[in-house]
Amino acid sequence: MELLTAEGLDAVSMRRVAQALETGPASLYAHVANKEELHELMVDHVLAFGPFPEPDPARWVEQAKDLLRENVRALTSVPGIAKIAWAIPVPVGANALQQAEAMLAVLRAGGLDLKRALYAADALWLYAKAFAYEGAGWQHGDIDLAEQEERGKQMVEYMTSFPPGTFPNLLGAGEHFTEETARERFEFAIDLFLAGLVSRS
Repeated sequence: MELLTAEGLDAVSMRRVAQALETGPASLYAHVANKEELHELMVDHVLAFGPFPEPDPARWVEQAKDLLRENVRALTSVPGIAKIAWAIPVPVGANALQQAEAMLAVLRAGGLDLKRALYAADALWLYAKAFAYEGAGWQHGDIDLAEQEERGKQMVEYMTSFPPGTFPNLLGAGEHFTEETARERFEFAIDLFLAGLVSRS
């Protein structure tokens, strides 16, 4: 984790980690099968938070939101972690499994059967992971602000080159898609999704 924070994801190789631990790669392979397993353990490390709520049928929506917020906070807490998490289709570390079980228990408390709870949890975690991936880029400087500003100007110039009225909605979109509106957009999405679950439970 120290290597990841100090030197970035590319530095986290089995050889480099072994050097940091003052041992050889062969010694590291005795504990970790490969770099992919090492990366998954790193993601699971940041997901070590709790305690998880006792599922409450009267508060299940807010409990689900809290779990999603904590997940995003964890995945954006260290540079590179969200990128690693995005590459792991189904995390199976102890902390990830505890999070999944906690979310399913909360969704079941809201009246969803197991199948719908599983589908809902999958969609919610996928959105949270994607949001964390993008958000981490802004938060940790992976996204070049000057480059994005220039790209935004180019997009406006391109859209305004068409006949007036061609893109009236898109031309007003820029102010709503910024680092400052990220939290609002996240809350909007999970509110919308969970409201749909409430209406069908």
